[in-house]
Amino acid sequence: MVRAIKQGTTSFIPVALFVVSSLLMLSLFRFGYFILYTERVIEAINPIEFFLLGIRADLIQIGYYTLVPLLLFPFCNFRKTHQLWLKFSVLWFSACFALLFFMEISTPAFLAQYDTRPNRLFFEYLLYPKEVFSTLWNGFRGWLILGVTASGLVIYTVYTFSKSMHKRLAQRTTHHGMAWLLLPVVLVFTVLGIRSTLAHRPANPAFFAVSSDAMVNSLILNSNYTLAYAVYNLKHEDKANRMYGQLTDAEVIATITAEDHLKSADFPFKNYPTVHFQAASNKREKPLNIVIILEESLGATFVESLGGLPVTPNIERLKNQGWWFENLYATGTRSVRGIEAVVSGFLPSRARSTVKLSDSQRYFFTIADALKRQGYTTEFIYGGESHFDNMAAFFTGNGFSNIIDQDEFSNPVFEGSWGVSDQDLLTMLHARLIEQQGSSQPSFTLAFTSSNHEPFEFPDNQIALSEHPKQTVNNAVKYADHALGQFFDRAMQSDYWQNTLFLVVADHDTRVYGNDLVPIQKFHIPGLILGGDISPRVIDTVTSQIDLTPTLLSLAGVSAYVPTLGQDLSNPETPPANRAMMQFGDSYGWLQGNQLTVLTTDGKQHQFTYQRDSKELLPSHQSLADKQIKRIQAFAMAPSVLYQSHAYYVPVTH
Repeated sequence: MVRAIKQGTTSFIPVALFVVSSLLMLSLFRFGYFILYTERVIEAINPIEFFLLGIRADLIQIGYYTLVPLLLFPFCNFRKTHQLWLKFSVLWFSACFALLFFMEISTPAFLAQYDTRPNRLFFEYLLYPKEVFSTLWNGFRGWLILGVTASGLVIYTVYTFSKSMHKRLAQRTTHHGMAWLLLPVVLVFTVLGIRSTLAHRPANPAFFAVSSDAMVNSLILNSNYTLAYAVYNLKHEDKANRMYGQLTDAEVIATITAEDHLKSADFPFKNYPTVHFQAASNKREKPLNIVIILEESLGATFVESLGGLPVTPNIERLKNQGWWFENLYATGTRSVRGIEAVVSGFLPSRARSTVKLSDSQRYFFTIADALKRQGYTTEFIYGGESHFDNMAAFFTGNGFSNIIDQDEFSNPVFEGSWGVSDQDLLTMLHARLIEQQGSSQPSFTLAFTSSNHEPFEFPDNQIALSEHPKQTVNNAVKYADHALGQFFDRAMQSDYWQNTLFLVVADHDTRVYGNDLVPIQKFHIPGLILGGDISPRVIDTVTSQIDLTPTLLSLAGVSAYVPTLGQDLSNPETPPANRAMMQFGDSYGWLQGNQLTVLTTDGKQHQFTYQRDSKELLPSHQSLADKQIKRIQAFAMAPSVLYQSHAYYVPVTH
């Protein structure tokens, strides 16, 4: 009997070796991350619980990989096919181990950049190998070389070991009846490992979200799991934000259209329930040209008067000549989020940005579409490749008539990994505005900078460096500010200045990190509207990026039907809403004054008080009325409702 059991278990040696070696390898990597982020881990969770939960999470991913050969086993445990199964299982487990290792060795650089384990961005950016490789080579060269070398050695070692293992097992393992009896036991333990709980629903990443530090929560998992879960979530994109509440679509629409600045609005289109007519507060005989300069990664972190570093003297100078936003907040942490909010006024969500989603590539509102219908020429200028992040497809499908990108810059002063320099970009913008000045049509231009993007490449001898070496974020921001200052010095002396409205705003801050559910201070960005006949003004109430489009249209003298939910801040009849919304991973933040409410995917609401001077979030015991909770949930759910019903668009009849 003992001999029979031994012979039966021999078939499952590859399974046992894979499980044990993978658990050991993943635990060693997790120990390394613990060493790197000891302070944050200890502050967030008991270290013993951290490692035990990590093993539990690892068993889920290992279980999925183990399940494949186990499910094939019943079809192969026969004299003529058992050796084939054995060969497949050894190769399969070797490949899975190599993949587990590769993802873990790739994780430290990703953590340093995004403050979380690999997620959807990991595979989305694989579509842009030139930019990604350049960023890795210039910013993480040492780790890139180490990762490639280590991965190569592991693949070679695993391959050599698997050949030897298969040869030894082939000599001593044959099909055996006892294996049939052991298979159900192995399968049961594998399925239990995958579920990780006997509750109704199996474990998911939210099950391991045991602290308020999202990065620490991700460290509990493993990178194969976080990446696989991101892929799995793609099929739920259109419903991504519905889990923040239990409101019906009708309740969501009724709540978001009941905002003070929309109370008197008429919503005439049943299938487009947020579309309303916005009358311009500034009545003009001829509407102004509109230019949006979207600054890459230029957050309040780099603006001294907003509590940041003194590396943007030109922004500090220019802010006194227009509308200056002291408490403006980005909706997200990526460029496409900034584009989505500034150009479309769309609310943030857990899903991919609408710049990338398939059902928003046409018939989706943008300020360019609204202005094109008013007779404007519409143009996008970018110093890099416009296909990046799907910008070209989204823009051309939604109102932009012309796109100028890297290929159309002849003899640029400087060309780096992400395209031509900001000086080249803004020189092109200046030339285009001069050319358009002779047209009878007003113009709209979106210019998107890129010099302040890792690996922070910019021309020599343009600025006095803030620090050494040259290629640092502080120096890159200072250069971006220098290029911006040069542009406005020329613009103010040009004929187009008096009939052009400019918005300078960041897409987001630089690297977002912190142990808060939503690190508010890393969403704070500068914003400035100037040009034309704009008088200086300070907007000190909390404002969101989604408020910029309706405000720009109104200041430029454009009355139009829009589906936007942001507020026209130039309208004197409605006081500012004093709120901003932002998405950070799976957490949805709503800042009202200095009170932050965070909705999490487990259906809970978390309350904090934001101390602006110290940039700290303190737990708050202030309870919200049901009406206010419903309002926040409605805004959190609205992106999914509007996207899924194809409702964020103005019918062409108007």
